Amino acid sequence: MSESVQYVTNQQGERVGVLLDLETYHQLTNLSGADAELLTNLSLDEMQALAESMLAPKAQAQLDDLLARNEENQLSADETASLDRILVQVDQLNVLKTRARYTLTRLEGISKVA
Repeated sequence: MSESVQYVTNQQGERVGVLLDLETYHQLTNLSGADAELLTNLSLDEMQALAESMLAPKAQAQLDDLLARNEENQLSADETASLDRILVQVDQLNVLKTRARYTLTRLEGISKVA
């Protein structure tokens, strides 16, 4: 009977190592190299926090104000530039959040195999 994961334990029964079947090993080692969208070097907790992150309350309030005033054509050139800058930040945050969720989903798939 072949299992994809076997644990190595010490004399106290604590897990100290892991043996993977070759297919699982290749999936894990090729995970980041094959997919540039995956985020690496973050813990699962960090990844989850990133996936659930939001714009800071002060920035969100500023964005709400600028959007409302923009709708009524009441923004100066500087305020329009600020609105554009915040919208770019929101877009970048959404890209990072999506990549974090994608990475978590892929890692869940790998852990189910393992």
